[in-house]
Amino acid sequence: MLALFLGSVHLAQAQDIALIARDGSVEINGTFLGFDGEFYRVDTEFGALTVDASGVNCDGPGCPDLSSYFAHVRFSGDPWAVDGLLSALVQSFAARSDYVTRIEPLERGQRITMLASDTGPVMAEFDLLHTSDGEAFADLASENTDMVVSLREATNVEVRFAADAGVGDLRDPIRARVLALDALTPLVSRSNTLNAISLESLRAVLTGKVQNWSEIGGSDAPIAVHVREHDFETQHDGFDLLPKISEFTDQMTTHATAIGVIEAIDEDPYAIGLGFVSAGGAVKALGLTGACGFFASVEAVDIKANDYPLTLPVFLYTPARRLPALAREFIEFATSPQAQVIIARTRFVDQSVGELSFRDQGHRFSNAISNAGDDVSLADLQDLTKLLQGSKRLTLGFRFEGGSTRLDAQSRSNTRLLARLLNAGVYDGKSLIFAGFSDGRGDGASNANLSRRRAASVLRSVVDSAGDDFDATRTTFTTLGVGEAMPLACDDLEWGQRLNRRVEVWVKG
Repeated sequence: MLALFLGSVHLAQAQDIALIARDGSVEINGTFLGFDGEFYRVDTEFGALTVDASGVNCDGPGCPDLSSYFAHVRFSGDPWAVDGLLSALVQSFAARSDYVTRIEPLERGQRITMLASDTGPVMAEFDLLHTSDGEAFADLASENTDMVVSLREATNVEVRFAADAGVGDLRDPIRARVLALDALTPLVSRSNTLNAISLESLRAVLTGKVQNWSEIGGSDAPIAVHVREHDFETQHDGFDLLPKISEFTDQMTTHATAIGVIEAIDEDPYAIGLGFVSAGGAVKALGLTGACGFFASVEAVDIKANDYPLTLPVFLYTPARRLPALAREFIEFATSPQAQVIIARTRFVDQSVGELSFRDQGHRFSNAISNAGDDVSLADLQDLTKLLQGSKRLTLGFRFEGGSTRLDAQSRSNTRLLARLLNAGVYDGKSLIFAGFSDGRGDGASNANLSRRRAASVLRSVVDSAGDDFDATRTTFTTLGVGEAMPLACDDLEWGQRLNRRVEVWVKG
């Protein structure tokens, strides 16, 4: 069996081989690229070929010893996600298979060796390598890594580079899976009197336009800014709620690690920094406020529901080439409901779907009444309340990329999560209400119609993801267009409008 595969040669490992059909009828000559336990990969004059090892004999200095084969899998990416999340998932995957693990440090990361028993044999080596996100995507394209762990999506340039190298379309959900969730948050000392900050004030602090706490409601003291050095790349390709790299104040202090930022803030009552929710530490995370009464605290349910504006999905990127069987099994495990239990034990936010009672949403209804405009009447809000009363909101939300009808990365992951629950029968005999919302631009009738179309679009995506065998009659589906009736954020700013353009799912029964 032959399968055409485009790829690039890793010259440091290049060796000549010949793959000869067992009946001698076909011979393939080329440079050995790899062996996954089942298939050879060879660079030939026709391009890179993937060849079933069961049908050929291998001849030449590059031929692997099949009797001693074990999978060697390489991961590259953000050090914080690699150490704090990926390591826990790999060790749990090994334990599930009753493998004994041996961990040893590498120059930039660690190697987790899986053995069948205390004395061997070796089943796999998983190398977890610390790089920047940019380095990791370059490694994926040049076949110097097998998978990428990233706190951001691949940029347009990285997507094109990967496609040209034969890695595949990194925007395809099959290539870009969401493992877990994290969030950026402003951090201060616990002795700081502030409990919240607006995104506008945060931008002003980070860019040096505000340099004293008294300018934003705090004590009369200079502000010291701390950031993780690596975040200058990670943060903000497409993450436009915070300043661009070139706009940050030159008075800030940079640190090699996320823990370094936390320790510096803990020691200085007048410091502020950007940190990950997953980092924890003896510091205080500031809530985010808006002039319209909007307030967002860094809670796991808000991160899951995509209601917190600085949410960061943790991506696992894979190439469009065949990986070893054990690597494929790991990918399946890492995106399974069982893995969410492991993730919940880390400081990252898992993607298990919970339910919020109607009473839990009281502050949102109160804010909706306070900010109702000319196009939203009290009767409209009363009708919405009656419709949703007795329902529970699922802790997953759906939002769209800026200026697009395409769901964002976290929402695409949520589509698959909800489809999996439908297939598992979790909502059999129940009603799911897909409620679409809009921002406040335009007239009320148009916004209600637009939000209804968004809700219908998300429902179609979920049902399509459930597959042809899914029986849609097992659950009652309803779509609803709420328009601008219940804003989550201030509509006078672009990021607030983006947060308000959403689809929620409510369950009844």
